[in-house]
Amino acid sequence: MSLADQIFINMCKEILETGTSSEGQAVRARWEDGSMAHTIKKFGVVNRYDLAKEFPILTLRRTNFEKAIDEVLWIWQKKSNNIHDLGSRIWDNWADEDGSIGKAYGYQMGVKHPYPEGMFDQVDRVLYDLKNNPYSRRIISNIYVHSDLSEMNLYPCAYSMTFNVTGKKLNGILNQRSNDVLAANNWNVVQYAVLMHMLAQVSDLEVGELLHVIADAHIYDRHIKHVETLIERQAYDPPIFRMNPNVKDFYDFKVEDFELLDYKRGKQIKGIEIAI
Repeated sequence: MSLADQIFINMCKEILETGTSSEGQAVRARWEDGSMAHTIKKFGVVNRYDLAKEFPILTLRRTNFEKAIDEVLWIWQKKSNNIHDLGSRIWDNWADEDGSIGKAYGYQMGVKHPYPEGMFDQVDRVLYDLKNNPYSRRIISNIYVHSDLSEMNLYPCAYSMTFNVTGKKLNGILNQRSNDVLAANNWNVVQYAVLMHMLAQVSDLEVGELLHVIADAHIYDRHIKHVETLIERQAYDPPIFRMNPNVKDFYDFKVEDFELLDYKRGKQIKGIEIAI
C-alpha cells in the first residue's frame, strides 16, 4: 500500500467517524438538481508526504496524472485564467462565454509586483528566490487576493504555497481553504507534488516534503457511498515517478515530460457528482 493510500484512508475514516455534518445549515454549494450539497467535515487536516520516498498518487482508484499536470501548468506556467488554454473541462462550470474564470488562479500568478530587484510576478519571484535566496523564509505565493475576489468566478481553493529550503531539500506547504476529499484531494496532492519536483530540478535542489494543510476537508453526502467503497479496496505499491532530467527552464516543461511507471490502481468510480 502506498503512503498516499494510507493517508487518504485514515483521513476519510476520521471524517466519517468524527466529522461534523452540515445538515440543517444553509450551504452555498448545490447539486445539479438544485438541492443543497451537504457535507461531513473535519477542520484543520494536515497531511505530510515525503516526495523523496515515493510519488503520492492514489492506487485505490485512478487519478488522472496527465490532466492534473496540465492544470497546474495552466496556473503556474501559462498563468492563464481561460479554459481554452486548458486540456480538460473541469473549469467549464465557472467560465463565462469567452472562457474566462475572471481574476482567479493563473491571472493572479501573472500579475507583476515591484521588488528591490525589479518587477516580478509570483512565479518568477519564487524561481528567483529559490536560485538566489534559497534560505529566505519569504518564498510564498498567494492567489487569495481580497481586492479581486468580486471579479473571480470561483474563490481559490488551493490558494497558497510556502517554500522552505533545508540543506539541499526543497519543502513546501500547500494551504487550502476547502477540499472536496473524493473529487479533488489526491488531484491537488499530485499537482503540487509535480510542481515541487519541477521547482527543485530547475533550482538545483532535491525534492523534500509536501505538507497539505486543509482548513475544511469534507465529504459530500452523495459521495459517502463512493468513499466507503474506496477505503475497503485493495491498494497497491506506489508507481515510479519520472521527469525529463534535461529540462532546466521552468517554462520548458510539458505534460509529456512526466510519466508514471507501473501505475497499478483500482477501477475508476463512475457517477461521481460534482457540487457547484
